[in-house]
Amino acid sequence: MNKNILIIEDDSDIREGIKILLEGEGFLVDEAGNGKEGLEKLSAKTNLVILDIMMPGISGLKVCEEIRKFSYVPILFLTAKSEESDKLIGFMAGADDYLIKPFSYTELFVRVKSLLRRNQIYDNSDTCQDEAKDEWIENHQIRINTSHNAVFLHDIEIQLTEIEYHILLLMMRYPTKTFSIQNLYESIWEEPFMNNSANTIMVHIRNLRTKVEENPQKPKIIKTIWGKGYRLG
Repeated sequence: MNKNILIIEDDSDIREGIKILLEGEGFLVDEAGNGKEGLEKLSAKTNLVILDIMMPGISGLKVCEEIRKFSYVPILFLTAKSEESDKLIGFMAGADDYLIKPFSYTELFVRVKSLLRRNQIYDNSDTCQDEAKDEWIENHQIRINTSHNAVFLHDIEIQLTEIEYHILLLMMRYPTKTFSIQNLYESIWEEPFMNNSANTIMVHIRNLRTKVEENPQKPKIIKTIWGKGYRLG
């Protein structure tokens, strides 16, 4: 099934270049020149959003925050800023990945494929076909589906981004293992770890804790093992 990608970018040249690349790979592409238009075009059929941060009117960060109020569609940020603090702000707003301008279209395509691979979208027919195959893992009063993003805490469903879901699923699969930051990054992103990747993991862990911990400042489920990494409590 063809995937639907929405590009929200005010630079028409960049927008057109990305669209040509992705349509050439078989994706269905819609585009918007600003944040307001992008929010209007986002739909349940959208599988991925490519979002520019610096736009007139509604910034990409604000657009991301608005999207996260009702959707956990993967979001790839495009930005001219390369400071680590800017990346952290983007991840805290709800982004899944980050690409710095100028970028190669090869790098963009790799990021898009990686995000789509992690993001498993199921329509009703897929759900019916896979119902018998559904497997659940339970620990610390968390119940997580191993085949798609469905997570319950105390029997109440919680909404996780795909990155948060995959981090939690990995830790739930191996509850006695301590995962180093490098181990988590390379397992989830499936690319080599670099020093500046550490903050990326820490922000996603912090966001995950706000959703599963009774007191995120004193985590009991996702514990920090100082000098080693993270593990289930």
